[in-house]
Amino acid sequence: MTDVDAIERVGAAFGERFGAAPTATAVSPGRVNLVGGHVDYNDGIVLPAAIDRATVAAARPREDDRVRVHSLAVEEGTAATVGEDHEGWAAYVVGTATVLSEEVGRPLGADLAVGGDMIMGAGLSSSASLEMAVAGALNAAHDLGLPPETLADVGWRAENEEVGMACGIMDQFASALGRSEHALRIDCRARDVERIPFDTDRAHVLVVDTNVSHRLTDSGFNDRVRECHEATARLDARLGKRVRSLRDVTPGEVAAHADALEPPLDRRARHVTTEIERVGAAAEALREDDVERVGTLMRESHRSLREDYEVSCAELNAVVDALDGRPGVHGCRMVGGGWGGSVVALVAPDASAEVAADVEREYRERTGIEADTYVFATADGLRVVD
Repeated sequence: MTDVDAIERVGAAFGERFGAAPTATAVSPGRVNLVGGHVDYNDGIVLPAAIDRATVAAARPREDDRVRVHSLAVEEGTAATVGEDHEGWAAYVVGTATVLSEEVGRPLGADLAVGGDMIMGAGLSSSASLEMAVAGALNAAHDLGLPPETLADVGWRAENEEVGMACGIMDQFASALGRSEHALRIDCRARDVERIPFDTDRAHVLVVDTNVSHRLTDSGFNDRVRECHEATARLDARLGKRVRSLRDVTPGEVAAHADALEPPLDRRARHVTTEIERVGAAAEALREDDVERVGTLMRESHRSLREDYEVSCAELNAVVDALDGRPGVHGCRMVGGGWGGSVVALVAPDASAEVAADVEREYRERTGIEADTYVFATADGLRVVD
């Protein structure tokens, strides 16, 4: 589905549902994260890229504090008051409207239709894509004039405060600020974003969806956040410096003070601190157009996520095993929160079709599950369309 097709479908659904045309439509992509798993909520640095799958949100402002929304993905509608608690997919929409209303100091009622071609539950950040599309549509419909960085912060707050997912800023910032043919080096503490050229003629971005779905609010994600906070507190008490997050600690310091971090805190801290170093190395390699080096760092990242952070699963590991060492594959790793979802690989362009077919077959033989494979282009971030 092209952006034009998605925009037309969402606009038509809006008219059928609400009896009028939308006054603003926003498009916001998903993302893959090349290196930097589970470090954004530890104030680390990450290296994602926006992809050419997106959520479309069409909006028309209301004069009251009601939010009415229809989702094409689930063919379901709901209505709520700004500030009202909600469950399921609607929590992301109503939550974003609530936080944006708090940002500007007045309720932002609206009628909304949302759709697009995002893949749900695959670790590609469909939730942030939805939040940013809604934020962008409301921003335009109410003529607020807020910059994308502010909208990204609104989406992040909505996911934390309204949905209950203790995530970092990476997904919303990648969705809001992505640029075609670039990856983003995001410093999650300083909120600085550097766009690094990423030549997809040198390496295709292949994503293999295991079709093992997950809901991170029901998984161990928040447990990992809690464990990182506990490790931070213990190292802050032990080291002779201020430790606000694991960003402030080196792998050497984790090893030297392992006695203060009984398992699994020692492993969690080791992953975060080594992963931050891997991101720095990967960003430098990408600046030098060294995709082989980026691939090597992706392999190291997956081992750490599997063994130290323990967020992988048998199906993700089966895909990585099928990809790892295959001709034309520079490197691969699980992507997303974990316990299901997808694997991202950098693959030589002339090998991507054969690699995808072989991995689908091997994964099916190993697990009995059909995988879906996608080759994504990089994409621009949040944009409002006519």
